[in-house]
Amino acid sequence: MNPVVEVLNVTREAAWLPWAVQYFFLIGLSVGCFLLTLPGFALGRPAWLRLARLALIGALVCGFAAPVALLADLHQPGRFWRFYAHPNLHSWMAWGAFFIPGYVGGLCLYAWAALRPGLAAAPARVSLLGRAWRLAALPWLPRMPRLLPLAAAWTTGFAALVLLYTGMEVMVVRARPLWNTPFLPVQFAVTALAGAIGLVLVLDRLLPPRDRGMEVALNRLLALSLAATLAVGGAWLATGLLGLDAAHAAALASVAGSPEWRFAALWAGLAAAVPAALALWRPAGTGWLSGLIALHAAWMFRWTVFIGGQTVPKSGAGFYAYHLPLGHDGLLGILGTGGLCLFLLIALTALLPWEAAGPARAAAPAAAPVAPAAPGRA
Repeated sequence: MNPVVEVLNVTREAAWLPWAVQYFFLIGLSVGCFLLTLPGFALGRPAWLRLARLALIGALVCGFAAPVALLADLHQPGRFWRFYAHPNLHSWMAWGAFFIPGYVGGLCLYAWAALRPGLAAAPARVSLLGRAWRLAALPWLPRMPRLLPLAAAWTTGFAALVLLYTGMEVMVVRARPLWNTPFLPVQFAVTALAGAIGLVLVLDRLLPPRDRGMEVALNRLLALSLAATLAVGGAWLATGLLGLDAAHAAALASVAGSPEWRFAALWAGLAAAVPAALALWRPAGTGWLSGLIALHAAWMFRWTVFIGGQTVPKSGAGFYAYHLPLGHDGLLGILGTGGLCLFLLIALTALLPWEAAGPARAAAPAAAPVAPAAPGRA
């Protein structure tokens, strides 16, 4: 008599919730925005100053909100200290606990160094805010003209480490072929840059005065980054279809029979191709639209990787169903993160003299901050 073998499988809940999507999205935007500030602040190019100011606002907003989403994903903030009390140096996630404070701390120092000329030039007798600006500039310290490039170098190093660890901690999961690919860290990086460019384009519309020359330049850079996104995705797809690597072929096979995944692939391609075409077709006047679509593309990629990737079972047939909850672990958490970013944006732009941010030599010696030289017109 032939034995009967019965295989049982257990449906598992998603381990990484939408909070993880929010964290990876925001920290990627922050790093991408920081990189966009370097020509104007670290290299001292006046034509890039408005871009650098907007990008630094975006870097700070997303850089402050991202750790909040990360702590929420841990379900209990007290768990964070265990990364320091009992570090597992063989884990990329554990290394991230050191990279994140290094990046955010360096970003704060970099922002202070860029804002210090404007803070120091504020008229202290005009208002309480002016006196607060003068105190925040720490006027008893020397000028320290090399602080800004040194802070830029420090933050750039940790920004690269953040990009590396956020990709690697997902890539090393061998049990999920969709994640276990060297293309994933690269795709995280290029989509983060595309999303950051999109965010600066949106901020340019929200925070006047608008600069059409900067908008055109950013749209062209956005098209280039989205082309890189499509190229990386095409390389991953070709590697799987041609059978050049067993893991990539297994990843494609795991979602081959799913109409939802085919629709997601089509949507992802359009989300990258449409803003790229729009940016090239009409680079002036369409920055807000191409920017919003680019932000959507960067967020959607992370949602598909984390949430969609967890619907593919490690063993067994079929797909797990995921329904976005309405509470703090779902829709309410996403809306709350957006509200936090909006609050930070309003607070930072209302309380700090961004119109005078820049290298020390770019600041005016007058008692009040001067109007900035707009990119492309300086």
